[in-house]
Amino acid sequence: MKYNEAKDKFIQTWGTLGSSWGISRTMAQVHALLLISPESLCTEEVMEELKISRGNCNMTIRDLMDWGLVYKELKAGERREFFRAEKDIWKVAKQIIKERRKREIEPVLGVLEELKQVEGNKTDKKHKALVDAVTNIESVVEKADFALEKAIKLDENALIGTLFKLFK
Repeated sequence: MKYNEAKDKFIQTWGTLGSSWGISRTMAQVHALLLISPESLCTEEVMEELKISRGNCNMTIRDLMDWGLVYKELKAGERREFFRAEKDIWKVAKQIIKERRKREIEPVLGVLEELKQVEGNKTDKKHKALVDAVTNIESVVEKADFALEKAIKLDENALIGTLFKLFK
């Protein structure tokens, strides 16, 4: 497989994977391009490589910066902004976990806590079934949140060791 074919395949695959993280395919493709670029790229280079509009490119890069996956880099003598991706894939994974936890788990826990406070006849079967279901779901989500919090704090070696213990 030639370089350009491999590069395109990597970008497309990372784009598909990105959908699983909860980000857009384009966002993941821009991240993939920056991830494999040996030097930081300007907006025009990203636009040309991925055949996307300036607006889409700017918005996508800002989103990646908000996620903590891409950084702005200034070059002496250049008026343009350049962007580079975090290259340490363990930092990338931890940052994705951190963002997904903040954007998905924490809001769900807030809603579940609110739902447990439902007013009404606590002896009513429907009321009890709702509160029981919410309490059970909350228990599982809290355990997942705890596990994600611990994963974020672990270094690479500890995380791999913990995973091996789980699958023994």
